[in-house]
Amino acid sequence: MKSCISPRRSVLYIPASNGRALAKARSLPADALILDLEDAVSPDAKAAARLAACAAAGTYAAQEVVIRVNGLDTAWGADDLAAAAASGADAVLIPKVDGPADLLTADAALRAAGAPAQMGLWVMAETPRGIQQIGAICEADTALQTVVMGTNDLAKDLRLPPDPSRLGLLHSLSGCILAARAQGIDIIDGVFVNLADEAGFARECEQGRRLGFDGKSLIHPRQIEPANAAFGVTAAELARSQAIVAAWEAAAAAGRGIAVLDGQMIEELHAAAARRVLALHAAIAADTKG
Repeated sequence: MKSCISPRRSVLYIPASNGRALAKARSLPADALILDLEDAVSPDAKAAARLAACAAAGTYAAQEVVIRVNGLDTAWGADDLAAAAASGADAVLIPKVDGPADLLTADAALRAAGAPAQMGLWVMAETPRGIQQIGAICEADTALQTVVMGTNDLAKDLRLPPDPSRLGLLHSLSGCILAARAQGIDIIDGVFVNLADEAGFARECEQGRRLGFDGKSLIHPRQIEPANAAFGVTAAELARSQAIVAAWEAAAAAGRGIAVLDGQMIEELHAAAARRVLALHAAIAADTKG
């Protein structure tokens, strides 16, 4: 972790079986990389991908690095966790978590394999049962840092038709955001798979930001800069947050419990939100990726 707030505006999946993509990712401005051993890797390439991901994980100086393992109910999951424990990755992403027991079992296996205490856990929220249990999942393990929405798998299981508005997913998305926020956990929106539809991607990023997501999971490098912009701090947001904090601090110094800025009442909750925006901006600015 580079600061108490880790920017996770752009979280790019990298197929761990693709050596060229693993190498190229070092120069990309993504906040985080998910080295994928699961969906993006064919069964006959799983073992080689595991070796490649674990060899690469400690070589990324600029990004937060996460290894997505296969589930423990697969032929590869246990070996993935054992290898990831010693990889130097920042975190391990557990797929298809249906309840707290799945998370706790994976964490126990990871620690038994020697994972350092600072190695975090991320979970995929991508099954109906997992969505039903998301509150308990988020409460289950203090090592849990981030929830990643698996919107394509979830939409399939919910039998939803294609819909740019994501109407059928909104209940699940908001429920997961609420559960994550209740535990102080970050949450990342699902992928947008139509690379040709740049306007659609921008709209979905804007929707995700308005829903409360911290960032977007991505399938291609061309999506990084738009995601960084959508989930970053604009100049207007920065200026407004600075003004709110200044007004609040001036009021507090004068012994007043509220402040007024441009006709709007400012309370501690507004100042706290503004301070978080300033902290996020500082974390982004301090990051070597820019």
